[in-house]
Amino acid sequence: MVTIAASRRVRRTPFSSGVEAAGVKAYTVYNHMLLPTAFESIEADYRHLKTDVQIWDVSVERQVSIKGPDALRLMRQISPRDMSKMAGDQCYYVPTVDHNGGMLNDPVAIKLADDHYWLSLADGDLLQWALGLAVAQGFDVDIEEPDVSPLAIQGPKSDELMARVFGEEVRNIRFFRYKKLKFEGQSFVVARSGWSKQGGFEIYVEGEDYGMPLWNALFAAGAELNVRAGCPNLIERIEGGLLSYGADMRRDDTPYECGLGRFCNSPDMYFGRNAMARQAKYGPDKMIRAIAIEGEIETCGSVWPLFAGGAYVGQVTSATWSPDFNTNVAIGMVARSHWNAGTRLEVDTSNGMRTAIVQEKFWI
Repeated sequence: MVTIAASRRVRRTPFSSGVEAAGVKAYTVYNHMLLPTAFESIEADYRHLKTDVQIWDVSVERQVSIKGPDALRLMRQISPRDMSKMAGDQCYYVPTVDHNGGMLNDPVAIKLADDHYWLSLADGDLLQWALGLAVAQGFDVDIEEPDVSPLAIQGPKSDELMARVFGEEVRNIRFFRYKKLKFEGQSFVVARSGWSKQGGFEIYVEGEDYGMPLWNALFAAGAELNVRAGCPNLIERIEGGLLSYGADMRRDDTPYECGLGRFCNSPDMYFGRNAMARQAKYGPDKMIRAIAIEGEIETCGSVWPLFAGGAYVGQVTSATWSPDFNTNVAIGMVARSHWNAGTRLEVDTSNGMRTAIVQEKFWI
């Protein structure tokens, strides 16, 4: 049995003791912390997520706090998304890019005040990029990683579970909006969001001492709802086209190539704007597509090249079997010449060459 040595570089979370007691079977390392990847099994966890309610330790979604008079000015430089109309209780999905338009991360921004934002990160050290921009330009902002550990409640019964712990007001939270709700006298940001298509919430737990009390309260309140510990599910996220930064998109890819062009609407001169001008006008030369793969395959754990008539035309970055759709579902980056729905390609999987068919859209 291979173990991960504990250190300050790979940290446990405020919920780790609860995760272990719930029978976690596998971890990955994400933002220098432990992220569960399976409990009963990926397929069993998938089925339960779609029918009941799960509690996910997603403390790995580290926050970058940007606070001060120049906070909005810096936010406008970091992302191509227009931040000027963001409401006080709103969350924004904000692709962040470098000077060449390459994706650095795809966090969720939370507006706490006109001069204070959190960026809830995917896997990547975005704090250093924000700090570098601010220091180089002499911006009046404080940038830090606060003691905030998100806990996600996901699944069809999530509203009922959350109402039992936080009160009926939680049901009134709109998608990608938040309210500050109390638990044991402490107010937490509670947003209707999460990395699944099954609906749910993310609780931004400030202060690690509240971690296990909240975890235990949710499990106690959800006993008759068949609540279980869970985690982001590979099958469900591919069905829903939820992209994983570092896997499906990297710094080599622009937001337009990742199908995120609708978020590139800022009138500001954000970093990377000039580099992406051609794609903004004419479209990209490659783009993320949903792909079905025929035949037996293993779960894709690396990158599988795509071919058309022996010529390389892209790659599959995530793939696995979908029980509900009775096919191998996949996410791939495909050249413009071959990305139309119905195009038949060949993919070199770990099980050998297979037929891959570009889809019109993702499955859910």
